[in-house]
Amino acid sequence: MKKITIGSRGSKLSLAYVAKVKNFILEKSKDFKDNDLVIKTIKTSGDIHSDIKLSEIGGKNLFCKEIEENLLENNIDIAVHSLKDMESEQHENLMIGAYIKRNDPRDVLICKKISNFNELSKGAKIGSSSRRRELQLKRINKNISVLNIRGNIDTRIQKLEDQKLDAIVLAAAGVKSLNLENKIGLAFDMNEILPAVGQGIIAVQCRKDDEFIKNIIKKINDNETSLCAIAEKTMLQTIGGDCETAIGGIAQIVNNKLVLKAQLFSDEGNESFDYNFTGNHEDAAYIGKTVGEKLLSLAGDKFKKKR
Repeated sequence: MKKITIGSRGSKLSLAYVAKVKNFILEKSKDFKDNDLVIKTIKTSGDIHSDIKLSEIGGKNLFCKEIEENLLENNIDIAVHSLKDMESEQHENLMIGAYIKRNDPRDVLICKKISNFNELSKGAKIGSSSRRRELQLKRINKNISVLNIRGNIDTRIQKLEDQKLDAIVLAAAGVKSLNLENKIGLAFDMNEILPAVGQGIIAVQCRKDDEFIKNIIKKINDNETSLCAIAEKTMLQTIGGDCETAIGGIAQIVNNKLVLKAQLFSDEGNESFDYNFTGNHEDAAYIGKTVGEKLLSLAGDKFKKKR
């Protein structure tokens, strides 16, 4: 049996995700044994420059770029990413062959004593690297100040202590995947804080011309998650944003209908434009395009496409 190399970042969370993908492949493809699937960790630019804002070093795809290069150069056969780290446009020779069933997509506060975000007093310090989160949080409580922090989950939690922050904001999916639920002080309802597009979804990427691998990973694809991911990513493509674009979006399938909720902030950050659309779940790309176009229409000249 040919050995298959799976590439990912080397953080604890990335390794938890790649282990999940490996186990799913072993479950669905009985011919493989554990040592047939080799994990290769790849350091990305986003990991190396962990103290610099992503917008200053080239955007969020810096968590994927080197992994995708290894895939294109046949150094690995499969790449595992957090979908929200990926650019909306992929390399022409690559594709996402599977989406793993979505984890909890919400944003959460890592803190000790906060039970109500509105109760935070003036000057409360919240750590986050996301402009979307900053603008959304300030909508709920304008008294807070948001400090830019980057790094993996352990690093950010340490910064909560070291920098004497009142809280940090993280994705629930990552926190739960590392069994750190006990650190969560508050989970935001998605009516309050719309998560990042693709949040909570693991994307399994391969080369378009690799039929052998495509046939293996399609067995671990979750169809409902796939449809939701397509709607969200198509919306993002239509918006034409970059890593500084403050946009939230979540697609869910309810009674065989796909519901896409989205929120786009103006370039200045002082206005937001919200739109929800429901359609047949088979029309995921159409729904995403429709929502993206509507948001652009609502925003007018207050938001300019970046690509």
